[in-house]
Amino acid sequence: MNYLIDTHILIWFIEGNEKLAKQVQVLITNPANNIYISQASLWEMTIKISIGKLSLSISLSELELFLSDNQFQILETKFRHYEILQDLPFHHQDPFDRMIIAQAKEEDYIIITNDNRFKLYDVKLA
Repeated sequence: MNYLIDTHILIWFIEGNEKLAKQVQVLITNPANNIYISQASLWEMTIKISIGKLSLSISLSELELFLSDNQFQILETKFRHYEILQDLPFHHQDPFDRMIIAQAKEEDYIIITNDNRFKLYDVKLA
Protein backbone atom coordinates (compact mmCIF):
# COMPACT_ATOMS: atom_id res chain seq x y z
CA MET A 1 0.00 0.00 0.00
CA ASN A 2 1.03 3.60 -0.57
CA TYR A 3 0.71 5.96 2.38
CA LEU A 4 1.34 9.70 2.62
CA ILE A 5 1.92 10.73 6.22
CA ASP A 6 0.87 14.08 7.62
CA THR A 7 3.54 16.30 9.15
CA HIS A 8 2.53 15.71 12.77
CA ILE A 9 2.62 11.93 12.21
CA LEU A 10 6.18 12.24 10.89
CA ILE A 11 7.19 14.34 13.90
CA TRP A 12 5.60 11.87 16.33
CA PHE A 13 7.39 8.99 14.57
CA ILE A 14 10.76 10.75 14.72
CA GLU A 15 10.33 11.62 18.38
CA GLY A 16 8.83 8.29 19.45
CA ASN A 17 5.82 10.20 20.77
CA GLU A 18 3.25 8.06 22.56
CA LYS A 19 0.48 9.92 20.71
CA LEU A 20 1.36 7.81 17.67
CA ALA A 21 -1.01 4.85 17.77
CA LYS A 22 0.54 1.37 17.70
CA GLN A 23 -1.41 0.43 14.56
CA VAL A 24 0.02 3.50 12.81
CA GLN A 25 3.55 2.51 13.86
CA VAL A 26 2.90 -0.93 12.38
CA LEU A 27 1.73 0.60 9.08
CA ILE A 28 4.76 2.88 8.89
CA THR A 29 7.33 0.20 9.72
CA ASN A 30 5.80 -2.56 7.59
CA PRO A 31 8.26 -3.11 4.72
CA ALA A 32 5.38 -4.06 2.43
CA ASN A 33 4.09 -0.45 2.60
CA ASN A 34 5.50 2.51 0.71
CA ILE A 35 5.66 5.52 3.02
CA TYR A 36 5.76 8.96 1.42
CA ILE A 37 6.61 12.33 2.94
CA SER A 38 5.40 15.41 1.10
CA GLN A 39 7.89 18.13 0.32
CA ALA A 40 5.27 20.37 1.92
CA SER A 41 5.87 18.62 5.27
CA LEU A 42 9.61 19.21 5.05
CA TRP A 43 8.98 22.85 4.16
CA GLU A 44 6.54 23.23 7.08
CA MET A 45 8.96 21.63 9.55
CA THR A 46 11.85 23.79 8.39
CA ILE A 47 9.82 26.97 8.74
CA LYS A 48 8.59 26.00 12.21
CA ILE A 49 12.12 25.11 13.34
CA SER A 50 13.47 28.43 12.04
CA ILE A 51 10.84 30.50 13.91
CA GLY A 52 11.13 28.49 17.11
CA LYS A 53 7.71 26.75 16.95
CA LEU A 54 9.25 23.29 16.59
CA SER A 55 12.31 21.55 17.91
CA LEU A 56 13.35 18.04 16.99
CA SER A 57 15.75 15.66 18.65
CA ILE A 58 17.62 15.46 15.33
CA SER A 59 18.97 18.13 12.99
CA LEU A 60 17.68 18.70 9.48
CA SER A 61 20.74 16.98 8.03
CA GLU A 62 20.09 14.03 10.35
CA LEU A 63 16.46 14.06 9.22
CA GLU A 64 17.53 13.29 5.67
CA LEU A 65 19.45 10.24 6.89
CA PHE A 66 16.54 9.24 9.17
CA LEU A 67 14.11 9.31 6.25
CA SER A 68 16.48 7.29 4.10
CA ASP A 69 17.20 4.74 6.85
CA ASN A 70 13.46 4.22 7.32
CA GLN A 71 12.85 3.89 3.55
CA PHE A 72 10.59 6.95 3.47
CA GLN A 73 10.20 8.44 0.02
CA ILE A 74 9.95 12.16 -0.66
CA LEU A 75 6.91 13.06 -2.74
CA GLU A 76 7.83 16.00 -4.90
CA THR A 77 5.18 18.45 -6.00
CA LYS A 78 3.97 18.16 -9.56
CA PHE A 79 2.00 20.65 -11.60
CA ARG A 80 -1.05 18.37 -11.40
CA HIS A 81 -0.93 18.64 -7.58
CA TYR A 82 -1.27 22.42 -7.91
CA GLU A 83 -4.23 22.02 -10.25
CA ILE A 84 -6.02 19.84 -7.71
CA LEU A 85 -5.05 22.20 -4.88
CA GLN A 86 -6.57 25.10 -6.79
CA ASP A 87 -9.95 23.33 -6.86
CA LEU A 88 -10.01 22.02 -3.29
CA PRO A 89 -12.79 23.37 -1.11
CA PHE A 90 -11.60 25.39 1.86
CA HIS A 91 -12.59 22.98 4.62
CA HIS A 92 -9.02 23.32 5.81
CA GLN A 93 -7.01 26.57 5.82
CA ASP A 94 -3.52 25.13 6.47
CA PRO A 95 -1.62 25.41 3.16
CA PHE A 96 0.71 22.51 3.96
CA ASP A 97 -2.16 20.16 4.77
CA ARG A 98 -4.03 21.27 1.67
CA MET A 99 -1.03 20.31 -0.47
CA ILE A 100 -0.82 16.91 1.25
CA ILE A 101 -4.51 16.38 0.47
CA ALA A 102 -4.03 17.40 -3.17
CA GLN A 103 -1.05 15.10 -3.56
CA ALA A 104 -2.88 12.15 -2.00
CA LYS A 105 -5.87 12.72 -4.30
CA GLU A 106 -3.73 12.81 -7.42
CA GLU A 107 -1.48 9.90 -6.49
CA ASP A 108 -4.32 7.84 -4.95
CA TYR A 109 -2.38 7.46 -1.69
CA ILE A 110 -3.84 6.81 1.74
CA ILE A 111 -3.21 9.66 4.20
CA ILE A 112 -2.14 8.88 7.74
CA THR A 113 -3.25 11.74 9.97
CA ASN A 114 -4.98 12.53 13.24
CA ASP A 115 -6.48 15.72 11.80
CA ASN A 116 -10.26 15.27 11.63
CA ARG A 117 -10.61 18.01 9.00
CA PHE A 118 -9.11 15.64 6.43
CA LYS A 119 -12.38 13.66 6.62
CA LEU A 120 -14.11 16.56 4.89
CA TYR A 121 -12.21 15.78 1.67
CA ASP A 122 -12.61 12.97 -0.79
CA VAL A 123 -9.38 11.19 0.21
CA LYS A 124 -8.54 7.79 1.65
CA LEU A 125 -7.54 7.88 5.32
CA ALA A 126 -5.85 5.29 7.49
